[in-house]
Order: sequence, then C-alpha cells, then structure tokens
Amino acid sequence: MANWDLQVTVEDLGPEAPPVSISVAGDLHIGGVILRIVDKTQIQKNWSDYALWWEQKKQWLLKTNWTLDKYGILADAKLFFTPQHKPIRLVLPNNCNLKINANFAGPVLRTVIDMCKILNIRHPEELSLLKPVEEKEKKRKKDKEEGVEEIYDLTGVVLSGGAPTLYNGVPAHFVDSPEKEAIYKMLSVSQPAPSPETMSKMYRPGNLIDKAQINSRWLDSSRSLMQQGILENDRLLMRFKYYSFFDLEPKYDVVRITQMYEQARWAILLEEIDCTEEEMMLFAALQYHINKLSLTSDHNHRSGNDQALEDLDSALQSLEVKMDNSLSSTEMLESITSIPELKDYLKIFRPKRLTLKGYKQCWFTFKDTSISYFKSKEESMGEPIQQMNLKGCEVAPDVNIAGQKFCIKLLIPAPDGMNEIYLRCDDEKQYSRWMAACRLASKGKTMADSSYQSEVQNILAFLTMQKKNPGTQVASDENINTHSLVSPRYQKKYKAKQLTPRILEAHQNVAQLTLMDAKIRFIQIWQSLPDFGLSYFVVRFKGCRKDEILGISNNRLIRIDLSIGDVVKTWRYNNMRQWNVNWDIRQVAIEFDGNVNIAFSCVTADCKIVHEYIGGYIFMSTRNKDQNDVLNEELFHKLTGGNEAL
Repeated sequence: MANWDLQVTVEDLGPEAPPVSISVAGDLHIGGVILRIVDKTQIQKNWSDYALWWEQKKQWLLKTNWTLDKYGILADAKLFFTPQHKPIRLVLPNNCNLKINANFAGPVLRTVIDMCKILNIRHPEELSLLKPVEEKEKKRKKDKEEGVEEIYDLTGVVLSGGAPTLYNGVPAHFVDSPEKEAIYKMLSVSQPAPSPETMSKMYRPGNLIDKAQINSRWLDSSRSLMQQGILENDRLLMRFKYYSFFDLEPKYDVVRITQMYEQARWAILLEEIDCTEEEMMLFAALQYHINKLSLTSDHNHRSGNDQALEDLDSALQSLEVKMDNSLSSTEMLESITSIPELKDYLKIFRPKRLTLKGYKQCWFTFKDTSISYFKSKEESMGEPIQQMNLKGCEVAPDVNIAGQKFCIKLLIPAPDGMNEIYLRCDDEKQYSRWMAACRLASKGKTMADSSYQSEVQNILAFLTMQKKNPGTQVASDENINTHSLVSPRYQKKYKAKQLTPRILEAHQNVAQLTLMDAKIRFIQIWQSLPDFGLSYFVVRFKGCRKDEILGISNNRLIRIDLSIGDVVKTWRYNNMRQWNVNWDIRQVAIEFDGNVNIAFSCVTADCKIVHEYIGGYIFMSTRNKDQNDVLNEELFHKLTGGNEAL
C-alpha cells in the first residue's frame, strides 16, 4: 500500500510551530500514528493523556486499534495531538470560581461525574454544565481591570479510580494543605450575602421567554466539550439540571446540600421562581439565620457524640423500615383494606370567566385517590354532585396566614384542557390533612402510604414558620442587609426599616435550627412552591400558528399559553407510551395512552435539549438505593442521547 504524508499539529511544540509531518499508509492504526508523532517530537514526557482530534469532523480518534482507512482519514485531514484533560473555569451555584481539569474527550456526563468526584458531590447525574450569558466586551474589560473574581485552583487534584478517602467527612485531597482546606470550606459553607450593587448587575429573567432562554444554553450530555466548541480555560456554569433530588443525606452531602441551597436562594432572589410575600419573609429569615451561623463558627465538623447519636438514629430508622417491610400477609392485607378516609365540610369554588359567584360550602369525602362532594352530610349516602380522581392532577397551595386563608388549588386534567377547582379549609390543621392527601393522590398514592403523616407534619411546620409571634419582642435595631435577603420586587415595595422587623419576626420561628437543618428546610420550602422544578421552552405545536410555552418537570409536561401564562394541558410521564425526535425536521413527537399524540418543534432551544430533559427525568425515576451508588451511564445515554448519540 502506497505511503503518504499526514500533517499533525502538536500542541506541546507551541502555537507558532509548524505541523509535524509523518509518513503513513491507510492500514496504519491510530496507536501507530501516535507512536510516530511522539518519536518525531523527541520530547521525553508522559503522553498517556494525549489523543488525536480531527478538526474538520469535530471528532476524537480514541479507538487506537482503528486504522486511518476505517476512520476515513486522508492527506487533507487537519489533526491535532492534544491532551484530553484541560483546565476550565467552573462557576458553582454559590458563584464561586474554580479552575479545574475537565475531560474534553469524553461525553459531558462523564466530565461532570469526574468533577463531582473531586468536589465530593454525590449523584452527579442531577447536575450538568451550561454556557454563561454572553458578556459584553466592555463589561469583561472592566471586570478584568477591577480584578473582581477570585479563582480557586484545583487543577493539581488527580483522583485514582474509586471513591475518594474521607477524613471526618472531608476528602483526603482537601486536607493536604491549608489552601485546599480553604477551598473545601468555600464549597461547603454558605457565602456572605452579596451587596445590592452586585445583585443589580446579575441577570434576572423578566418573563417566561427569558426563563426559556436560560434552558437553551445547556450542553449536550452525550457529546464532548471539544465537540461543542468549548476551549481550554473557557467559563462554564455547573448547576442542578434535574429537580429530582435523590437520597439527600446530611452526613455525606455537605457540599451537595450547600450548593443546592445556593441554587435555590438565587432562584428566589433573582425571581426565577415566584413566591408569596409571607414565603419571601420566611426565605429571608432562613438566609439571615444561615449567614449568621456560617460566620460564627464551623458547624460542619460535629463532635463525636453528635455523630454517634446521628448514626444511632439512622440505624433505628433503617430497622423501623425493615420491620415495616416484614409485616405478615394478614397484617399487610389489613393495611391494604383499611385505607384511611377524610370527611369534612369544605368550601368549593370553580373559577369561571364572567362570574361573581363565591365559595359554596359542601360535604366532602376523600377516599383512595378520589374526592367526592355532596350538598350536606345527610345526603352523603346517596350519589355525589361530582367525584374527582386526583391521580395526575396538579396541586398548588394558595395560603395567606395573616388573612386566615387556607386554600388548595387543584388543576385536574380533562379532555378539553384543565379543570380548575379551589378548596378552602377552615384552619391549618384541616388544611394540612387535606393538602397532604391531595399531594399523595396526585402521585397515585393513598393516605395508607407511610409518607402521609410526615407530609402532614411538614405542611404544619411550614405554616408555623410563617406565623407571627405577637408575644415576642423583636430587636429591630439589629443590623441586617435586607436588600441581599429579598428579591428586587420587595426591595422596591418596602424600605429597609420596614423589612427588618418583619424578617426578624419570621426569624423567631427558625432561630433554633442548626445550620444544616436550616439549609434543608430552605430547600424543602423551595420544593413546595407551585412552580418548583419547571424548566421552560418556547415551542410551536404541530398544526398551531403561534408560539407556546412547554414546561418540563420531574413527572409531567405542561402546555402553557404564552400570552396569559395559563396552563392549557398537562401530560404525565406515567401515561407516556413512547417519544422520539425526527432529527431531519427537528421535531419532538410523543405518544400517550388513549391514542393521544402531540408533536412540536423548539423555538428557543435545540430539540435535543428537550429530548434530554424528558429522558433524563425518566432515568431519575429508575434510581433506587440498592444500586450501591453505581451510575448506569449506558441507560442514561440510551434514554437521553437519541439517534444522534448512536
């Protein structure tokens, strides 16, 4: 076979150096090409991390046993001999900048897994990388002149296979120097509240289209950084992408919980998610409490006694679960047959256009996953006015504690869209029982489920936190940077001297919480907000002439009218039969039970991102605690990759 010359640019020779020319034949394998390049350079070093990158095809030549002919490489190929691992600037949810080595040759999922191992973050599948908002050139120059960003260097950390060794819960590679210990503290302790000037410069989405634009910047998990145009020392954001947090364990997840809290905090401060005024004051009080505890002492290193007590608690809990699971068949049959029921007078309201009718009192019964209502208790033996199955519905709170308003908003799927119903309870105890039952029913669970009582207690605890304490005196002269604790909407609405007493009053209800408990409580309240976990995209449904919004969450897809922001239709994943993408016309098609088919093209993002979101959430639902923390990467790529990944 005739020999021909192949030109290869070797990065280590410098940017001005001419390409290295080697004589090859089509049957020479890639490993042989690399050996000839190394011989020609005559540089003595460890070349094990180096590989060939084919510029025209945007492809890594990683299969060293493949020949040049098999790859289709000819003399005009532009090849680069370059390291697979290169540094990038990584911005975490708490806005801290890290310089860290990233895998440029493997799929982004593998890159995130490797970086999370260094950062001591479990369940890396929940996170991903996205490109930052394009910065204007002037602003970039100004920031460089001011030297605003402190970058923490972790490029020296190289991990071998397996989980990192822990000392008192801290990975070994963070204990070997005071600088590394400072970085770990930065990762695991909340950062001080930013100044109002810093907050005013941060990007804030103004409407649903702006929120949809954020999701257009996610990187493709199936392709490498290099394939997506990311270069050495580029800036990338690491964020929680899938709002399906699995197995949160304070003992092992100090960094993960802190970064999750920071992402929740910024989502609220930058108004990426809506909340009521009472909720905002509670969020502000929790932030104030967390900031205070983070500054006073290092709460992450607990004493041995605390650790032993926690271990004992977790052992007792697991024993309790085992005992629950070891019920006899008779006991199990009894527990199945005796499902608790709720019966009470509630007020019902069906919002319809052009109507002034208010709430009407009826007798309600809640059995299994269905609510029935009657004119009165006496008529409850007959046929109900209506029976509503809540499986697959959306449940949202509508609560104002100061005004003694305890409402449950139900959006029940119907063939023509969504039926909207409001139920009004008399007090918080009644509300917590019915709200917990509705939430479980929406997931297809009954009140016999073991989580019912804890759900009731969580709702009650949340309401108690928002209550005012008329008996307690609040020292309002305390110095609080209120503008770093509430979103701009409330900064404009109230002066600092009006916000301070309200935040301190709400703080009375959370002042006893430990640092970790306060962060977890903040995350839980964030999770209970009606719009939590929704990622928005502007789409055009097949057969429609106008753009609409598609909201994707961990269990459903939501069609939203772009002009008025109302939910038009909801589809749940458990009714999904199949979904696919026509890559030629970039259209996503989904088939649901009952011969329901929908198809749409994406306006603000690549349809691959939408496809990955749906597949990713389905993957998240397959996780269980028996997997020993081993991530099934093959299944993830199968569900999220599409034909392009194959």
